[in-house]
Amino acid sequence: MTNTDPFSAIADPNRRHLLEELRRAPKTVNDLARGLPISRPAVSQHLKALLECDLVTVEADGTRRIYSVNAKGFDKMNIWLDQFWA
Repeated sequence: MTNTDPFSAIADPNRRHLLEELRRAPKTVNDLARGLPISRPAVSQHLKALLECDLVTVEADGTRRIYSVNAKGFDKMNIWLDQFWA
């Protein structure tokens, strides 16, 4: 069973780092792995978790997969958080 809770997904510091990198520009797994002390397969697993909760999207470009932030996924989180400030 997968966990689609975005708050659980961003609880991991490596995933937050990936999101910060993707906020700057879309990137491949290899690009993202260069900035972390974890393996490329581990980066792929973290990206899978972020994909499952709609915080990132992926687009195929030939043999490369380009990841980027999914603003709509963050909109859902913002709507939930905004109820505490209304």
